[in-house]
Parts: sequence; structure tokens; C-alpha cells
Amino acid sequence: MFLVGFPLLIIPFAIYNMIAFLLPGITWSQEIIRVQLMSGADWSCTPGELLIAFAAVVLWFEMIKAMRINSRSIIDHLLSTLLFIGMTAEFLLVKEAASGTFFLLLVISFVDVVGGFTMIRVAPRPVTVESADAVAPPVNAQV
Repeated sequence: MFLVGFPLLIIPFAIYNMIAFLLPGITWSQEIIRVQLMSGADWSCTPGELLIAFAAVVLWFEMIKAMRINSRSIIDHLLSTLLFIGMTAEFLLVKEAASGTFFLLLVISFVDVVGGFTMIRVAPRPVTVESADAVAPPVNAQV
């Protein structure tokens, strides 16, 4: 898999920053679609909700990638940790990042980092099992 050494959560982070900095008039809570459900209730969706849903799907792919433990996955995890640190700094220091959408992206990134540490900790290690013949010499029975 060619994306093993690349933190996929950088994609929703980049989308957020492109929209926040290049299209400053767009708000994350503005309704973009409204659908009437069979129950009669109206369901509306905002850009922030769509981005969070996309990030949740990306997190699922990150968790699948984290199940592989090798040198590339360790690098991927370190890059995910750096991404989380960068997102935390942006959340605390940049005015455009002070939104509920960005906060939820930060939480998703945190889950990715903690999940990566967990996968590294509990990942199955290769185990070598020797046969009983190799451990003890066979006993010759005399009749």
C-alpha cells in the first residue's frame, strides 16, 4: 500500500484550511442542503458536518493502516502525531481555526494518534513455536 507512510487525516485538515483561508465568507454552520425524510422531519446538512463525516471515514482508513506494524507504519504514526501537534497549535493560535468543525477535526486527529499508540502496543508479535521433539530428546521405551 503506497499510502502507508502518509497520514491521511492531512486531507480534511487541508480542505478546512483551504476553505477557511481562501473563501473567508463561507461559514461552517450555513445550511447547504435540506432533505425531507419519510417521517416528515427535515434534515439539513452543513459544510462542517460533511467535512466531519469525511474525516470519520478517513479515520477508519487510518485505523486499518495502523493494524500493520512495520517501519513505515511507525513513520506514519510519527507523522500523524506531528499533524496533531500542528493542528493543536493552529486551534490555539489562529482565529480562523476557532470553530466547532476544526475542534472536531482535532478530536478525530487525537483519536488517530491514541489509536496508533494502542495498535503499536497491542499488535501481535511474531511467535516461534518449537515442536516437542526439539525441546526434549525422545525417550526410548524398552519392552
